[in-house]
Order: sequence, then C-alpha cells, then structure tokens
Amino acid sequence: MSEDEPDFPAPSFKIMFTARQSRQQPHVGSASTATLAPDDDDLYSFDKKTSGNAYTGSTWTSAGRAGVTSFGPRTAKPGTGMRGDTETSRPMTSVRAAGYSSRGRPGMTAGQAFDPFHQGRDSSASGYHKLEETPEEQIRNLERKVNQLIEDSTMIAASGNLRSALAKAKEAGKKERQLSRQREQLELGDQINLDLTYCVLFNLANQYQSNQMYQEALNTYGVIVKNKLFNQSGRLRVNMGNIYFEQAKYSQAVKMYRMALDQISNTNKDIRLKIMRNIGNAFIRMGQFQDAITSFEAIMEGSPDYHAGFNLILCYFALGDRDRMKRSLQRLMSIRPVAVEQNEDFGIGPTDEPIEDHEVFDEDELRAIARQRQQAGERCIILAAKLVAPSIENTFSVGYDWIVETIKASPHAAIASEIEIAKAIQFLKAKDFTKAVETLKMFEKTDQKMVGTAATNLSFLYFLDGDHKQAEKYGEIAIQTDRYNAKAQTNRGNCYFVKGNFEKAKEHYQQAISVDAVCTEAIYNLGLVNKEMGLHLEALQSFEKLYAILRNSAEVIFQIADIYDKQGNLQQAMEWFNILISVVPTDPGVLARLGDMFVRDGDKSQAFQYYSESYRYYPSNMDVLAWLGAYYVECEVYEQAVQFFERAATIQPAQVRWQLMIASCYRRGGNYQQSFETYKRVHEKFPDNVECLRFLVRICTDLGMKEVHEYAEKLARTERAKERAEVEVSPVAKGDAGARDSPLLRNSRGSRAGSGDGEGLARTRKSVLIREPQPVEKIDPNPQVKRPQTSSKHRPEADDFQEDVNTLLPE
Repeated sequence: MSEDEPDFPAPSFKIMFTARQSRQQPHVGSASTATLAPDDDDLYSFDKKTSGNAYTGSTWTSAGRAGVTSFGPRTAKPGTGMRGDTETSRPMTSVRAAGYSSRGRPGMTAGQAFDPFHQGRDSSASGYHKLEETPEEQIRNLERKVNQLIEDSTMIAASGNLRSALAKAKEAGKKERQLSRQREQLELGDQINLDLTYCVLFNLANQYQSNQMYQEALNTYGVIVKNKLFNQSGRLRVNMGNIYFEQAKYSQAVKMYRMALDQISNTNKDIRLKIMRNIGNAFIRMGQFQDAITSFEAIMEGSPDYHAGFNLILCYFALGDRDRMKRSLQRLMSIRPVAVEQNEDFGIGPTDEPIEDHEVFDEDELRAIARQRQQAGERCIILAAKLVAPSIENTFSVGYDWIVETIKASPHAAIASEIEIAKAIQFLKAKDFTKAVETLKMFEKTDQKMVGTAATNLSFLYFLDGDHKQAEKYGEIAIQTDRYNAKAQTNRGNCYFVKGNFEKAKEHYQQAISVDAVCTEAIYNLGLVNKEMGLHLEALQSFEKLYAILRNSAEVIFQIADIYDKQGNLQQAMEWFNILISVVPTDPGVLARLGDMFVRDGDKSQAFQYYSESYRYYPSNMDVLAWLGAYYVECEVYEQAVQFFERAATIQPAQVRWQLMIASCYRRGGNYQQSFETYKRVHEKFPDNVECLRFLVRICTDLGMKEVHEYAEKLARTERAKERAEVEVSPVAKGDAGARDSPLLRNSRGSRAGSGDGEGLARTRKSVLIREPQPVEKIDPNPQVKRPQTSSKHRPEADDFQEDVNTLLPE
C-alpha cells in the first residue's frame, strides 16, 4: 500500500456516518440525495476534476445508506479502493462501521433493508400495535360521548322532536353516572368535571320541561340549585318559577323569582329587570295590580321596555286611574324604536321611492330581527291606544284625538295614521257610519301612504251601505294605490258579484289569492262565484282548501255539504252535515236539512230524530211542524199530531189549513163530536171555505144531525159564488181553489225560491201536505135524514173522506 493510502479511511468513515446521522431511515425503495461533508472541509480533498459524463449523484440503497458507485471520483491519482471490472476489489479501508457493509451481512439477500432487531418484520406481519389506553384517556373518551349525546339532544329538540330529545338527555345522564363510577374506580376523583355534570342535568331538566313533565323538571332543577359546587346555579330558580307559572301556581312562581333575584348581583341589571317583569306578570294573574305596578314602574325607571310599559297601562286601566294611564302611555311612546337602516325600512321611511324586489327578499336575519322587534313595539302602542282611548276622556273620539296629537310628537309619529284608522273603526262599532266615512276620507289629502288602507275601508263601508257605485270607486283607488292589496281586490270582486258579472268577480278573487294565498275572504267568495256559475267541482276545491285553513268554520262546512247535495251525492252530503252538526249542534236549520235528506234516503226513523231535535231548538219552524204532524198521522198517533197542528195554528191563525187538519185528526181518532165542533168553529171563522162546508155536510150526514140541510145550502151557495168569481177573473184561474189558494203552498214556493236551505224542506212539505183533493159528488140540498150508524157495523174505507186522508198522509 502506498504511503498516501492510510489517510483515506478517516474521511470515508466520516462521510458515511454523517450521511447516516443526518437522515431518517427511509422506506424501502426510496431515493434521495445524500449530503456529504461541507465544502470547506477539504482536509483530504484533491484537486477534483469530474468528467462531464461521470455519474456524480448519490442514491440511497435498501439498507438506508448512500449508494457507492462502481467508479470513484476521477482524480489525478486513482485511489486504491477504486472498483474495476474484476469480480473482487480491494476494500478502501480495513475499518468498517459495525453492522454496515455494502455487501450486506451474512444471510441477507440483495436489497434487503438493514434491520438487526427485526422491527420491520414485526410491523409488516402484525401491523401497528394499539397501545393500551391510559385511565385518563378512558375518562376523556367517555366525556366526549356524553358531550355528543347532549349536542344530539339539543339539536333534536330544536327540530321539534321532543320525545327523542328527552331520550337522548336521559342517555346522557346514564353515561355521566357511568363516567363518575369509573372515575372513582380509577381513583381519579380529583379530576371530576363539574361543568359536564351541570350541563347534563340542565339539559335533562330543560327537556323535561319541554315535554310538560313539570315535576321531574322541578326535581332535576332542585338537584342543581342545592349543589353548592355549581356556580351561579341560583339563576335556575327562574326556570323553576316559569314552571310554576305554567302550572298557574303564581304565588310559588313569585317566591322562586324573588329567590333568584336575591342571588343575582346588581351588576347583572338586564337579568334582574327581566325577572322583575316576570314577577309583575304573576301579580297580574293573581289580580294584585298594585304589586304588579311596583315591579313595572321599577322596570320603566331602569330600562324602559315595550311589554312592561303595556302591562303597566293594563294595571292602571284595571284600577281606573285616568291620569296615570295618560302618563304611562306617554312613557311608552317615548321609548326609542329599534334602529333599522332607513334605506331598508320599507313603509316607514320618509321617501316614497319604489321598493326593489331584491331589497325585500335579500334582507339579512339581523335586520329581520330588528324589524320584528320594531313591529312588536308598534303593536304594543296601538293596542294600548285602542284600550285607553275610550277611558282617558269623556268620549272615545276625544281620547283618540289626544292620543294622535301625543304620538305625533313622539319617536313613533309614523303610526299616527294607524291610530286614525282605529278611530274610524271605533266609529263603525258605534254605528256612526257618517263620522267613520269622514275620518277615512281625511286620508285622501293628508297621508298618501294610508290612502290604500282608507280606500279599502271606505269601499267596504259603502258596500255594506248598499252604495255599490261608491264602493266600486274606492275599490279602484285602493287597487291603483297598491295592486298587491288582497282585501282591495276582494272588495272590487264583491262589487262585480252583486252586479252579476261573475267572470270579473272571479278574476279579482283569483288575483287576491295570488297575492295572499291565505286570504280567507277571497277563497270563500271564489267558491261562491263558482257555485253560482254552476262550476261545482271548482267551488268544491275552493271550499275544501278553505276548510284546511278554517277547520271549525260552519259556513265553509255547510257550503261543502250543499254542493254535494246539489250534485246528487247524498251520502257525502249527509256525512258533511254530520260534521257540521258537531260544530254547531244546536242549529235547527241544519238539523231539519239533515232530516229532509234522511227522508229522501228512505230512513224516516232517522229523519224523525233530526226533525224532533230541530223542533226542540226552534219550535216555530212551520216546515218541521208540518212534517212531524204528518208523520204522527201516518203512524196513527193522532193525539200527538194534534199538538203540532195546534202549534202551527197558533203561529199562523189566519191559515185555515191547520184548523182543518186538527178536525181531521179528531175524526180519524174516533172523536166525532170534537171533530164536528172544530169544523163548526172553522166555519164561523172562515164562512166561505168550501172544504170546511163539505166536511160539515159529510159528518152531519153520517151522524144524522139536523144541521145537514143548513150546511148543504151554504155549500151550494158558496160553490156557485166561487164559480162565478172564477169565470169573471180568468178562465186560466179555473181548477182546484183549495190547493191553489192554500197559504202553505204559497209558503212552500216562496221558501223554495228564496233560500237554498229550504229547498229540500219545501219539496218534502209539498209532498207531505199539498195534494189535490178528490172530486166530491154533488150534494143534494134536501137530503133525507138517515138513521145514525152505530159502531156495531164497520164503515167502508171508501166513505171515510179519502180526500182529507190523502191531504194529510205523506207520500
């Protein structure tokens, strides 16, 4: 070996060691560039001149070291460790790093990584070993599960599923108790999480309260407030007070509120004032207005609030203190409204510029909340003004004038016009239409913003007054002011409806619905106009839509049932009339209508039940009296029939029909003497009635009475006079005078033409009571008196006044 060779091993070892220490063990097959010794360390360097085609890079082998090329650096003097083409080359140095060799260790294959402890083999065979959790980690995992259950419970409760939220809250409580036991077992009691326990209990109590499980909620809240370890737990007595308030236990609620108030410092001013407002509300419920006034006055002195101010006015109104009502109303009006940007404050700003669509629909949530609070405050002021206006002065008109003048000088001057509208409505309630119209007409010149509202009310007033021309005029003004005013469109449609222009009326109703989908007046009127046009299916759709909104509206249910009846769907109509009876069980007209439908259905027993109920609530309905009387005649219960016909005769004493029916019932019941006396009284009251004379002649003949000659002569004279009168009047008037001149028939026709409700009853009444009498043979004015017939021989049915029987019995 040359004398220069001993100098090489040292830098060679240093290079390899430096590369190994400056590099983490790479994965198998990775490549990187190794950093050798610094450039200024040229203690053993030669004047290197590397050829351009020589490979100067450095690779990492699978053993995790820089690869050695087959050619060393091209220097002026070749190194002795330079590997040539021979199979074995002499090593650069005899000193090697322990366990490191470019040729590998005995038993290693080419490319195998250096792994003396076989760590790679263990990791590749069995994967990463999961370390056993420490007690602290176990506790933290359980805490995370409890927190997740609490979050799930609150989110489910926000979605409205209160039962599932309560179940989650209970599960969170179980997990938290399990966590406490495990902490004790692991002797980690000093690491207790009070905040988590508080959160679990509070959420559970809140879910109990939401599910109206008040006693369980109170017990849970009691556990929290009695634990001294929970800071500020005394505030939860407010929640306990709210539960007592919901249970109407107002004295206990006040007690809890005051205990909470004692535990809250004066620095929390807002919370204290809210608790005092709750105390005042509880005193109002108990009727202790003076104590409530004390609480609300303290609130108005500290931080004025709309609700507290309104409740204060209510208390003074209950006590009848005029002066304090005025002062309280002034303080309520002096509260500064919630700040809303003027350029976005629609309908309140001083300008009349048109509102763009994006300004309406792109309103952010914060501005929407501010607007809702402002509207709530204005509503409190308007309600308080309507309440105290009739009380603060001698007349409500003077009271409204004082309120209007006061509000114009307050920050809420914009709602003065609404107070004027309320004044006009108060005139309407007092039936003073003239002043109401005068008040509303003032808006045409004073306040352009309220022109639409005033014109809508004026149109309504003129429509009720029957002045459809003026109603139409102001309806047009209201639409021109605001074409999206659903009530104005409805009023305009009403004007077309009464004029018979159903197409135009329908168009305006549809426009009103397109503006306001829940405008109940427009939907109802649209159903009516479709019904008048014969479009029963469209009318039914409108009323069914309205029924989904107004479930207990008797008018809507009646219209649905009536349409089914007109369509001939008797079963559906009866079903809807039964629904209507559940809403208005004492309406005699509905009960009678349902009875008529059962008659048409052939179920007279059910019809009798409903007619009887109708008679019980309204015993003066002639249709019901006629049907019940005829029903008892058919059942041959003449004594009961006489009672109904006597009531009908009392209601209509000028109608001979009812008297004849009473007499006929007596005769059919076998009381001939009472029947004769009744016919005799009818003849005295109605001497020209042909039917009564015929019956008198017949009954006198059957009984062998001497008066038969007298009544026969009167009958002959009356018939001749009647025939002469009919010939003189018109040949068309010939026919049966008894049936044609019957007042009952005239009532039947009038009821059928004038009311949809009475149509079925009129048909029934006509079929039951109106029947042309059978022709009676000519009666001899001087008949021979026959021997009276006795009961030993039964008279044939043909001789028993068939015309009278057919008149009484129903079809």
